[in-house]
Amino acid sequence: MEAQATQHLDVRWLPPPEPFEHIMRALQQLPPDTALMVHIHREPFPLYDVLHDEGYAWQTVALDDGNFDIRITRAT
Repeated sequence: MEAQATQHLDVRWLPPPEPFEHIMRALQQLPPDTALMVHIHREPFPLYDVLHDEGYAWQTVALDDGNFDIRITRAT
């Protein structure tokens, strides 16, 4: 089984609502069968509702340095 391609998006330290806007724009342009790995400095709880409503799945990992990595894929 081939590993899924991943695009990375670093939105750490951007002021609101820029992280949300960048993430949504990247998702709209994301090729099929590609994941988006978001690097962000806080957990974006409002984003999760939008991702759910738009049919995406995600996994959030809290990092030791206080940042978060969020892997977003199209729900299957």
